[in-house]
Amino acid sequence: MSGPAAAPGAGPVPHPTGPKIELHVHLEGTVRPATLLAMARRNGEALPSNTVEGLAELYRFRDFNHFLQVWIMTTNVMRTEADFRQVVVDYAAEAAAHGAVYIEGIFSPWYRVHRGVRVEEIFHGYADGAIEARERFGVEVRLTPDIDRVLPPEEAAVVAGWAARFADRGLVGIGLGGPEVGHPPEPYAPAFALAADAGLAAVPHAGETAGPESVRGALDALGARRIRHGIRAVEDPALVRRLVDEGIVLDVCPVSNLRTRSVTALAQHPLTALRAAGVACSLATDDPAMFGTDLATEHAVAGGLGVRARELYAAGVAGALCDEATRDGLRRIGAGTDWDAAEHVTRAAVPAALARLDLAPLDNGSMASQTAPGGVVAGGVPVAGTRGAEGSVR
Repeated sequence: MSGPAAAPGAGPVPHPTGPKIELHVHLEGTVRPATLLAMARRNGEALPSNTVEGLAELYRFRDFNHFLQVWIMTTNVMRTEADFRQVVVDYAAEAAAHGAVYIEGIFSPWYRVHRGVRVEEIFHGYADGAIEARERFGVEVRLTPDIDRVLPPEEAAVVAGWAARFADRGLVGIGLGGPEVGHPPEPYAPAFALAADAGLAAVPHAGETAGPESVRGALDALGARRIRHGIRAVEDPALVRRLVDEGIVLDVCPVSNLRTRSVTALAQHPLTALRAAGVACSLATDDPAMFGTDLATEHAVAGGLGVRARELYAAGVAGALCDEATRDGLRRIGAGTDWDAAEHVTRAAVPAALARLDLAPLDNGSMASQTAPGGVVAGGVPVAGTRGAEGSVR
């Protein structure tokens, strides 16, 4: 996999659709089928198919649970420190080619350790990859390991302990992933408290396949700094107002939501209603290799929904778990961008992106057109007046 390499110490290469901040990408889910097959061969691991075409067919998910089964089955081929380092560097190259300047990469160490991989190989591999990504492509990469929510709370605390141990190697947060339904966030509060003591922020998945109660639990029990997904918060106007008032950024992944059937049609995606209500939303690919997407495609999809790239970038700056020097650098990149020109290019890319994804074109039934008189979006979510992304995330 290749991308535009920056000279050592140089910034990222500008992109016509503007700079991008991605706060929600599972590094294991960035590995394209050809690379996955190569890893399987060199590590002596079996995959359900030995062809790129066969793996691509496997990625036609029936629902969220089917996606999780395939994710576990395919990502088990990653076994060595060199594998984990390659995953980060390869994705940084790909993301830089689409304008990425900052990435927060998620990885799930428990699955690897459970199959005999040493903890040190996992964490050092990813951390070394982040350093190489900055040196080669000018992309800042931070790391946020996930606790799988099917683990008993005591095992979750072990994962939090691993993260705390490697906190000085570019780790900035800890997440909670896996099947939401039947696995609420509250039992994991002790593990997140342990991580917080090590300076790691809480960035759990919530409100993707479970309802508003999942988001509320992530905020109240885990002290969530951001919410990954969070789209079902739209069902509860009081929760939406809380997200706005507390400046909680949601990491929204439209194509992922469609591929896992969490949202049944693009025109019904909650991103538009959430933005209209004043909620700050960043944009991300989630598992781009498995969902057949990339950062530029996601931005074209969001542009088709009427969401402006400038707002998405501002939410990314606000939600990033980075030091203030890095945040100031991201702000300078944003301030130096011709956002009107970037918006024009992004909107022009919408038809091709929708055709490539085999998604129905946006029509008059889209959420962008469902704002009722008096500033209320269909579904009862109030619009927050003049408060835009920059106002809600600073």
